[in-house]
Amino acid sequence: MIQPWWPLAGLAVIQLGDAAMCLKPAGFIRTCLQNVGFPRRYWRLLPVLKTAAAAALVVGIWAPPLAVLTTAALVAYFLIAITMHIRARDFGRNLFLNATGMLIVCTAALIFALDRG
Repeated sequence: MIQPWWPLAGLAVIQLGDAAMCLKPAGFIRTCLQNVGFPRRYWRLLPVLKTAAAAALVVGIWAPPLAVLTTAALVAYFLIAITMHIRARDFGRNLFLNATGMLIVCTAALIFALDRG
């Protein structure tokens, strides 16, 4: 078991909240997805992926390799998101606060999982 467990649990809560907001995308999420040109046909996958990430983070508390895999996947996800914002020249709040902030949080969780795993 990874100790302390709360960084992974906290990131799982964030992912679940994000998943809930993506079910029927909140206004700022809808605008963000439109601004970066994320195809609408894939929007319905976001809550599934984010819920799966949250579940894997919780299980990862007891299975450190899963914690490392999941946090690495989230780092990749947010690197792709940042790339999409840059390509779309969307240099506002969604890039600098949301995507970059989440990249920092996920990178910290990855380092924590690597150190504890």
